[in-house]
Amino acid sequence: MGVNPIPQDRKIESPEYIQTSLAAAMTIGLKPGRFYRGAELRCLNLLLTYEDGCRGRCSYCGLAQERLVPSSGRTFIRVRWPVYPLETVLRQVENHPHSLERVCISMLTHPKALQDTVELVRRFKGETDLSISALVAPSAMADLEGSLTAIKDAGADRCGIAIDAATPQLFARHRGEGVKGPHRWERFWQAVETAVQVFGPFKVGIHLIVGLGESEEEMVRVIQEAQDQGAHTHLFSFFPEPGSALAAHLQPPLGQYRRIQLARYLINERGHTAQKMTFSEGKITDFGYPDLAEVIEEGEAFLTSGCPGKTCRYACNRPYGNERPSEAIRNFPFPPEPSDIAEIKEQLAW
Repeated sequence: MGVNPIPQDRKIESPEYIQTSLAAAMTIGLKPGRFYRGAELRCLNLLLTYEDGCRGRCSYCGLAQERLVPSSGRTFIRVRWPVYPLETVLRQVENHPHSLERVCISMLTHPKALQDTVELVRRFKGETDLSISALVAPSAMADLEGSLTAIKDAGADRCGIAIDAATPQLFARHRGEGVKGPHRWERFWQAVETAVQVFGPFKVGIHLIVGLGESEEEMVRVIQEAQDQGAHTHLFSFFPEPGSALAAHLQPPLGQYRRIQLARYLINERGHTAQKMTFSEGKITDFGYPDLAEVIEEGEAFLTSGCPGKTCRYACNRPYGNERPSEAIRNFPFPPEPSDIAEIKEQLAW
C-alpha cells in the first residue's frame, strides 16, 4: 500500500500531519532500511510539525529557527524526521508488522501544540494498542495542571519533560536568556512537580543531555534531584547538529558518558544515591556501591533509558540516536554482548 501524497495547496501541519523519526518510518514500512546489528525499535517517536516551526531557540537543537540549514535538510537527534499524513502513520501501525510497544508524541514550543497533542493522544489511544507517552513543552502550557490532566485524560500514561541541561546556569545559557529563548529553569521543574502529581510517581521522566558543559558531579546531582521528586532520567549524549550554534562542540568523552550512565542506573534502578558517591574536581571517583562489578557485567546500565513497554524495561530505545552506527555505541538498543562489556570496562577506566 502506497504512502498518501501530500497536497501542495494546504499547510502541512499537525494534527493532520506528523513527523516521525527515520527509525520509526523504517519500522512501520514507510522508509527502506535495516538496523545495524539487528536492533529493533520499540517506540514510535512522533514530533508535531508547523510551518512557522518551534518557538524555542536552544543552542544544540536541530529544530531551532536560527539553524543555518534549509528546513528541508534539517535533522533532529542526528537524523531527518520525514513528514507523513497522520492517517498514513495510523494505517501503517495497524497493518504493517512491527516491534513497537509504545508511541511518544513530542510537543514543540508553539501556540497550537497543546490542543494538537491532546488530539493525537486521543487518536492513538482509540486506534492502536500502543502505550502512550507525551513529551511536553512547559513553555507552551499556560496552565500546567490543566494541560497535563487533559493529556492524561486523552490516554497518555507517561509524561516526559526535556530539561536537558544539568544546571540553572547551563539551562539559561543554552535554552533561556543566553539564546533569547522562552524557556526558564524554574518553569520546567515546576512542570516536573506537577506532572508527578498528575501522572503519579515514576510515571514521569526528564531528559538530560551529557556534554553541555556540566561536571559529572553536577549531572549526578540533578539525576538525584529528579529521583527525589519521583521522576526517572532519560539520558542522552550530546551530538552536534550541523548548522546549530553548537555544531563545533565536541561530544563528551565515552568514559564520562559511561560513568553517568552507571550512576543514573544505580540511582533510578538500584536504590542507590548520589550522596554515597565520591567526587574529585567534579569527576566520579567512587560509586560507593558494593556490587559494582556485577552491575557492569550485567550491562543493563548502558541500555537506552526511556519509558517502559509492555514487555521491556525501556521501550524508547532510539537505535543510534546518539551516534552513527560506525561509531562506539553510547546508548545500547539491545543487551550488550560480552565483547561490548569488555569495551565498556575499558571506557569506564578512570
